[in-house]
Amino acid sequence: MAKIIVLGVGMVGQAIALDLAKSHEVTAADIDEIALRELRDTGEVETTSLDVTEGGRLLSAIAGHDLVISAVPGFLGFETLRTVVDGGRNIVDISFCPENTLELDRLAKRRGVTALVDMGVAPGMDHVFLGHHDESMKIESFECLVGGLPKNRKWPFAYKAPFSPVDVIEEYTRPARYIENGHVVTKPALSDPELVEFDQVGTLEAFNTDGLRTLLTAMPHIPNMKEKTLRYPGHLRLIQALKESGFFKREKIKVGDAEVSPMEFTSKVLIDEWTLAPGEEELTIMRVTIEGEEAGSKKAYVYDLYDEYDEETDVSSMARTTGYTCTAAAELILGGLFTRKGVFPPELVGKQRPCFDRMLAYLAERGVIYTKDGQQIGTGPR
Repeated sequence: MAKIIVLGVGMVGQAIALDLAKSHEVTAADIDEIALRELRDTGEVETTSLDVTEGGRLLSAIAGHDLVISAVPGFLGFETLRTVVDGGRNIVDISFCPENTLELDRLAKRRGVTALVDMGVAPGMDHVFLGHHDESMKIESFECLVGGLPKNRKWPFAYKAPFSPVDVIEEYTRPARYIENGHVVTKPALSDPELVEFDQVGTLEAFNTDGLRTLLTAMPHIPNMKEKTLRYPGHLRLIQALKESGFFKREKIKVGDAEVSPMEFTSKVLIDEWTLAPGEEELTIMRVTIEGEEAGSKKAYVYDLYDEYDEETDVSSMARTTGYTCTAAAELILGGLFTRKGVFPPELVGKQRPCFDRMLAYLAERGVIYTKDGQQIGTGPR
């Protein structure tokens, strides 16, 4: 039994803490006392109040733990990761911070630390699939289409966020980078919309977001790579209207006697509109297409995921698909399957066949089922 501390216990962090608590001694740390109380009331997790921006307190909190999980908001992610790595603790990170986490690789090696980053659903499992096939294929193209959606479409946005609206808006404003014919192409987020059909949900709209992240540097030999976000048709047009009207600007403006950031104001307004109600059903859908040459022949692989809110455990689909990927990665470190030192994104974890197989089996045991070319992979729920 390992000692683990989970930093950040929002919707996904709570799912992580409770999953790991089945086999390990888990402490949850957050500045939000309400979130901590919810976990404390389960009787399965110890809790501690912590502001991760206080470096000294963070180092004290992680001392003596075998593994750290970082599920803090993106704007806190990089410095939290740096502090944990510098403190000599192994870590799995799902903060999805905008900075390049690979910049901490040298520090991690110097401190003898294993840091697995971006270990969610996407980025996360999509990159794991790419890394797995990169071992046996000359890959020509990679595309990931992914989205988390409410089952019931409520006007006007037909969307609910499993995390802070600030992080969602960050995806909608950060320029989208992708690889085309071996060159990095940068376009505005929300660009190049297209309609895509899915058996489970019908027509969805896909548009550019900056989801390739570490693939831009870790897989430079793949000539075509793209990630797009999925939403119900109509959502994109509303977001574009808000964006073009200045509602996502960070510079403060004067309103009467007060100065207000449009981004903060918009997030505050949207948090009620976008927050999932207790027990509200939602889903995660993803399609990963990998094409290239294998054993002298053209080959294409298509991975699909369709997952829903679990009524029995009262865990959202986004918390399941993201959180359980993170805990699967944690078990790779704790079980000695992944022992290399440094900062490693999912695509490099997927290159190791035992890690790839174990992650899929771990997810399937929890009912997160992927299919490959229409056939289920991994095993079913226990």
